[in-house]
Amino acid sequence: MITAGIDMGARSIRVLILKDGEVLARGESTAGFDTAESAELAFNEALEKAGITKDQLDKIVATGAGRESAPQATDTVTDVGAAARGAHEVAPQARTIIDIGAEEGRAIKTNGNGKVMDFAVNEKCAAGAGSFTEAMSRALEVELEEFGALSLESTESIPMNAQCAVFAESEVVSLLHAKTPKQDIARAVHDAIADRIVSMVRRVGIEPEIALIGAVSRNPGFVDALKRGLERDVIIPDDAEFVGALGAALVATDE
Repeated sequence: MITAGIDMGARSIRVLILKDGEVLARGESTAGFDTAESAELAFNEALEKAGITKDQLDKIVATGAGRESAPQATDTVTDVGAAARGAHEVAPQARTIIDIGAEEGRAIKTNGNGKVMDFAVNEKCAAGAGSFTEAMSRALEVELEEFGALSLESTESIPMNAQCAVFAESEVVSLLHAKTPKQDIARAVHDAIADRIVSMVRRVGIEPEIALIGAVSRNPGFVDALKRGLERDVIIPDDAEFVGALGAALVATDE
C-alpha cells in the first residue's frame, strides 16, 4: 500500500509518501498566498523523488491548519491526531508530545499507542510559537538561523516580562538601548517561549518520555530553554518537522 500525508502548515507545506510503512520520499514548499499551488509543488516534488505517479497512491490524508484546502487529499486528520500518530512511530517510548510550528504550539498526552488522552493548544498568541522567535530575531537584527546558537552564548539570565509578541519587541528594543548583550536577550526570548510551552505541558500532565517535534525543534536555543524549564531531557526525532505529515500518511495506512 502506498499512502501520502500532507501537512498544510501556516508557513510550510510538507508531504511524505509511505510504501508499506516505509518512507519513500518527502517534499516541502513555503506556504504562499496560494496554498493550493504551494501544496501541489510539495506534492509533485515528493512524487518525483518517490518515482511514482498520483494514480499509484491508495490514499492521501491532509493535516495542519489548512488541511481542508489541501488539493489532493481524500481525507483529513487533526493536527493533534497526526502529531500523536507520527510521534508514536518515530519515538514509541514517548508519552508526552510537544509540537511547535510557526503559529501555534501543542502539548499532547498519549496512552502509549499513539492515541490522544489530553492536549492543550497555544493558538491565540504567537509567544508560544516559532513566529515569536522570528519577530525577535528581526528586532535584534540577527539572522534566524543564528538566533538559537547566539542564546547559548549567554552568561546571564534576564527576565522578559512581555508575553505578547508586539510588546516583547518593544521590550527587546529597550534592552538593546540599555546595552544588554544580544546573547542575553536571545536567551530571554527562548526562555519566554519555553515558559509558555512548559505551562501547557504541565497542564496536560507530564508522562515520560517527552518528544519534541515541529520545525522549532531545530532551534538549539529553544531546545536548551525547554530542557531547563522541564528539568528533563527530550527526544528529538530525525526529520522532526515531517512528523505531522508522517502521522497523516500513517492514518491513511491505518484506515
